[in-house]
Amino acid sequence: MNLTKITTLSATEINEIFNIADAIKSGRQKAKMEKKVLALLFEKPSTRTRVSFEAAMARLGGSSIYIDKNTSQLSRGETIGDTAMVLSQYVDFIAARMYKQKDLEDLAASSTVPVINALTDTEHPCQAISDIYTMREKSDTLKGKKLAFVGDIAANTANSLLVGCTAMGMDVVLVGPESCKPNAEYLSRAKKSGRVEVTADMHHGIEDADFIYTDTFVSMGQEGEAEKRRAEFKEFQLNASALSHAKKTAFVMHCLPAHRGEEITSEVLDGKMSIVTLQARNKMIVEGAILIYLSSK
Repeated sequence: MNLTKITTLSATEINEIFNIADAIKSGRQKAKMEKKVLALLFEKPSTRTRVSFEAAMARLGGSSIYIDKNTSQLSRGETIGDTAMVLSQYVDFIAARMYKQKDLEDLAASSTVPVINALTDTEHPCQAISDIYTMREKSDTLKGKKLAFVGDIAANTANSLLVGCTAMGMDVVLVGPESCKPNAEYLSRAKKSGRVEVTADMHHGIEDADFIYTDTFVSMGQEGEAEKRRAEFKEFQLNASALSHAKKTAFVMHCLPAHRGEEITSEVLDGKMSIVTLQARNKMIVEGAILIYLSSK
């Protein structure tokens, strides 16, 4: 079984992963990865995803191998299919961070071991699953809770959260400029599962949200249009003024890395509403749970 998209997993399966994560967090989960090896095949830079996967494997008794595309035979023309075939002879899992979702899907099609999406241009499922786990930890229930995603509502993390949150019974409001349109496929799928709203009204979008989430305005690969994007999204910064319209009990989330002073201010990121540290911690916990879950399938 692979985890290439958020839709790979049903709500029941996500809850199974959450139960494993609970056991890891409480110390009840014994090491399950003895002699198991995870390959981290990354085309893009990473801090949190790379280290969290490596730490998760180590804490569960396994090991990891980091493979940078630029120092692998992929940089000299080896096909993704051949790379997948060879890695499948050496390792038990492949977590891949790739520019294109299609390349990730091709990798999975040629692999005989589980392939995990560690970020592509359209999806970031492990991030979304761990973020939903964090929301679950801060709530009595996920059902009926509202997530407001502010800023680049067409980004990969927004796509995965949109579908994942609605599948778990949450409502989602996407808050961004009129010029930024959410991915039609993900929006349609989410609307079949739950309530979704798209708005350019920042105050309306966050006023009754339980969780307010933002991400960078300039994702990897978009550096050439950085100034244009900063201007496009500047009115959607999470700052003290914006959050004065939010519920006092709302939590602020960011998957990091943050560009302080752009999508979020330091005052908010480091403030009492922020749960970004818990998000980062839970990313390692949930990725360990995903590895255990996939190994059982």
